[in-house]
Amino acid sequence: SPSTRINITSRDLPSENETNGYIFIHAEGGLNQQRIAICNAVAVAKIMGATLILPVLKQDQIWKDQTKFEDIFDVDHFIEYLKDDVRIVRDIPEWFADKAELFTSIRRTVKNIPKYASADFYIDNVLPRIKEKKIMALKPFVDRLGYDNVPPEINRLRCRVNYHALKFLPEIEEMAEKLAARMRNRTGNVNPYMALHLRFEKGMVGLSFCDFVGTREEKAMMATYRQKEWPRRYKNGSHLWQLALQKRKEGRCPLEPGEVAVILRAMGYPKETQIYVASGQVYGGKNRMAPLRNMFPNLVTKEELASKEEIDHFRKHVTSLAALDFLVCLKSDVFVMTHGGNFAKLIIGARRYMGHRLKSIKPDKGLMSKSFGDPYMGWASFVEDVVITHHTRTGLPEETFPNYDIWENPLTACMCRA
Repeated sequence: SPSTRINITSRDLPSENETNGYIFIHAEGGLNQQRIAICNAVAVAKIMGATLILPVLKQDQIWKDQTKFEDIFDVDHFIEYLKDDVRIVRDIPEWFADKAELFTSIRRTVKNIPKYASADFYIDNVLPRIKEKKIMALKPFVDRLGYDNVPPEINRLRCRVNYHALKFLPEIEEMAEKLAARMRNRTGNVNPYMALHLRFEKGMVGLSFCDFVGTREEKAMMATYRQKEWPRRYKNGSHLWQLALQKRKEGRCPLEPGEVAVILRAMGYPKETQIYVASGQVYGGKNRMAPLRNMFPNLVTKEELASKEEIDHFRKHVTSLAALDFLVCLKSDVFVMTHGGNFAKLIIGARRYMGHRLKSIKPDKGLMSKSFGDPYMGWASFVEDVVITHHTRTGLPEETFPNYDIWENPLTACMCRA
């Protein structure tokens, strides 16, 4: 139950001699998945009265990134801000001689932690092993702590980590501020700007197993790519057309750049709208981007806003480029997501946490697929559909329900009641 058997709020912070042991995690995936893992690691350390070793950002298999925690986040602030909640140390203690063992030894690893495990699960199953071994790695560690089965104080702690303890390095914050200021002043007057998180990279298109407009040659190449990357899901390919239709109806396909353009125009955004695009390499390149650029020519990326020297400074860590996109999107007057994922989820959650004064648009892709698929629908009817459908999808508070994660909707778990 949420009122776990240990009174977490009243327990004093353990000293080095009294700690129940040390825990170590690899934060895997992209920047925002890593961020969630770090928040959960702090929470789990608190639940067990353990000391947290500064998490390692695991090398991402796609980006081949070697970023360390201190290359992206302010470590001193992180440790200082959380000092009354959890004891955090920068490295594996010196008395533990074989550091390599922590990375490789099965005996030093707690595995098979269920998804969305409860606080009681950690107390009953993980804590005894940490007390016995004194230092343990937990893996895998994505989504290994629930929301409704932990004490409210643990959810509040996760929010303190996410919104206050995890600060990007000052140089990242400063560059993001410059980019946001340039977006506002592109025409010589002060303008609002929209940030568009465009999830249409080759990997996302492939993984979605959705069908998109394209030439026969493009479709054949995508089929080959899917067969190579996801052979068990691909099988012989015969079932995929029906699956693609079903996914589109259910709103589980990323929006194409052209579809985004039509939706934004239907919402009333004019051609002059200043748009910052946060995206990887768009699948289909310039041809795929053409409809969006034609409808909204004032569309720029960080590479177009900044000088080569400015961007090159951040290129050595791909994660810091993602951090720039994150901050510029966070500061925008309107944020538009085109597909799910941790990036969009955390932006929408942070904007809610900051008082939901800034608009966030979350397109209803299922309803939009019906409108896009209706050859007889006129523009006026389409506009009416878009406006009515998205009247309540603007990032305002939403009613929460069991297992609604706190990253996208921190209101119930983290915010004061007036």
